[in-house]
Amino acid sequence: MSGSPVAALIELGDERGAPGADVPRRPRPHRGESALAVAAGCLLLLGPAAPVAALPSAVGPPVPVSGTVLVAGDSVLVVDPPQLAAYDAAAPDRAPRWRARVSVAAGWSAESTAGLLLIVERGQVGQATATTARDAATGQQRWRRPDRVYAAGDQAIAVTEVRSAIEPGRRVEGAVRGVDPATGRTRWTVPVPSTAVVTVLPETPARVLLVHDSGLARVHDARGGAALGEGRLPPADYAPDNPQVVGGRLVLRHPTAAGPVLTGFDLPAFTARWQRPLPGGELTVRRCAGLLCLHLGPTRWALRPDTGAPAWTWPDGGAWRAVPGRRPAEPLVLLRPAADRERLLVGVVGPDGPRVRGVLPPGTRECRAAVTRLVCRVDGRVTVWRLDGRG
Repeated sequence: MSGSPVAALIELGDERGAPGADVPRRPRPHRGESALAVAAGCLLLLGPAAPVAALPSAVGPPVPVSGTVLVAGDSVLVVDPPQLAAYDAAAPDRAPRWRARVSVAAGWSAESTAGLLLIVERGQVGQATATTARDAATGQQRWRRPDRVYAAGDQAIAVTEVRSAIEPGRRVEGAVRGVDPATGRTRWTVPVPSTAVVTVLPETPARVLLVHDSGLARVHDARGGAALGEGRLPPADYAPDNPQVVGGRLVLRHPTAAGPVLTGFDLPAFTARWQRPLPGGELTVRRCAGLLCLHLGPTRWALRPDTGAPAWTWPDGGAWRAVPGRRPAEPLVLLRPAADRERLLVGVVGPDGPRVRGVLPPGTRECRAAVTRLVCRVDGRVTVWRLDGRG
């Protein structure tokens, strides 16, 4: 997550491209399928959108103009230095679980691990300056470190972020250190001679992928730091969104003589299993619902991580914007203005494609995704919606 809330600034449009609630998505055809099949799939996607309704919601505490709303685990945090208050995401209208005093910082982010909330303070350029671990139930401070600490399953790792005007984090320098969640002490250290991109693999037990800018890649055990496998990846623009790891595959976007491609490697052996050509342009690649989701211009589509085969395509999906959340956000939550341009449509991307989940009221802004919930500001208050339709 970024250090401060990101407003829902999204391209304006009507509901023509809204994903239907029950319309199946047709994959892009394999080589040899006809253009007629492509046209048929597009017609399904662009058909009439199903009616949408308001989502079950709960109105929480007021948020000062200077305040920040964070989501970590099952907690909604309202930060307005020197005050921090933690609320139950399932019942934000109740009294806070606890309150604590915090330092003044330019930005904040938070995540959870092993019964702790890791609350990161950020400076003016967005770089992490310290991480405080607090007991998720009581708010008691357990430890504090002068670096960025990531959750890694029920473990944690600490890094020094490389300054970035785009997105701090994941690109690191100096070293990656395993942290004992109970004490905050360093358990193990892996040197980073230049810079590297670090990714926590979505598995149990937790593993950490470290891709050095030289192309050397290793998978490490998150608890003890032992190297479980290594390989050499092709030259690429290693960045916060490249490579991605989904479905047991490392997927790298990189140039070749024939043009840009995506290559899927297995882990931890780093053996190339598939390759797929890519169009040129500002392509976004991210994990979503166990698939690899891509976004370029007006179109979104998904590939299967084990084979690179198409899963579904969404010709008008580019008009929707992803909601920030924990990395990687599951499911991927999208917003788009409704026809009246005052309310917001909410879409959720699942294994079979996008679905409309409901509509949000006028004045909704600064939203964050939190697994089955969406947390936003509405008229100066925290509001939490259930994305699974439950109350």
